[in-house]
Amino acid sequence: MSNSSSMAQFLLLAFADRRELQLLHFWLFLAISLAALLANGLILSAVACDHHLHTPMGFFLLNLSLTDLGCICTTVPKAMHNSLWDTTTISYMGCAAQLFFFFLFILAEYYLLTIMCYDRYVAICKPLHYGTLLGSRTCAHMAAAAWVTGFLSALLHTANTFSLPLCQGNALGQFFCEIPHVLKLSCSHSGYLREIGLIGVTASLSFSCFIFIVFSYMQIFRAVLRIPSQQGRHKAFSTCLPHLAVVSLFLSTATFAYLKPPSISSPSLDLVVSVLYSVVPPALNPLIYSLRNQELRDAIRKMMTTCFLRSNKFHLFFCRTLIV
Repeated sequence: MSNSSSMAQFLLLAFADRRELQLLHFWLFLAISLAALLANGLILSAVACDHHLHTPMGFFLLNLSLTDLGCICTTVPKAMHNSLWDTTTISYMGCAAQLFFFFLFILAEYYLLTIMCYDRYVAICKPLHYGTLLGSRTCAHMAAAAWVTGFLSALLHTANTFSLPLCQGNALGQFFCEIPHVLKLSCSHSGYLREIGLIGVTASLSFSCFIFIVFSYMQIFRAVLRIPSQQGRHKAFSTCLPHLAVVSLFLSTATFAYLKPPSISSPSLDLVVSVLYSVVPPALNPLIYSLRNQELRDAIRKMMTTCFLRSNKFHLFFCRTLIV
């Protein structure tokens, strides 16, 4: 019998038993990580450098890019390391830190998506009141509320989960540290029920946000249908529907991962579901929420062109210096 005080490490779930498939997962996750780093890095640089993007939506996109990077960098590097070096271990403190930061970033991201939905609702349905309802101070307060709520929730869940005595081994059955799989190792019935109650509260808040998102998009679609231009309607629908699809994918898979009955749990199913809510949405967000924005694309193009011209000027000056 071992408990949390004496446990030195956990065993994570390997993506595959065959070495070739492990390396395939490494290269796949490496491609996802590099694409997410590049896309979010471009978004952060463009929003920070271009004053035309210093708008409420630009401010929320900047925060969303930070949460996307946080989600990817919290779970994927460790999974890549384990696949590359054919290992499955993670330290006890490393597991606690991974769980805390993942919960922080994923909850902050979801709340930011809710706020961004409200931004679109005001912009389309109440354009004359946009400046009043979404001033700089209001935007800062809403973004701060998303981060603070995510931080407090992550702190509460992590502290409660890792205060439980663990006596069911150390194999998590997941490729990163996730609350339901840590709870399976607990031998404290009251602590288990307390954490399930906390998960229920978080799930209720998340579902309330989803109801708000759906209601807002219904109002947006009603306003869009009154647009006389067919091209304008198509543009609005092509922008809003992917947003709603990604939010639905995240909420449905996360709810299934945390609230599903143990009887339908299996390692392969848990692995697929966790990837769908922890890796796919943060990887797709730059494409769906940011790079489809014409103003943001123009700013990124302008920034890259400026950097290219400056590098060419520096290269030319360096060559002339060598010749002289």
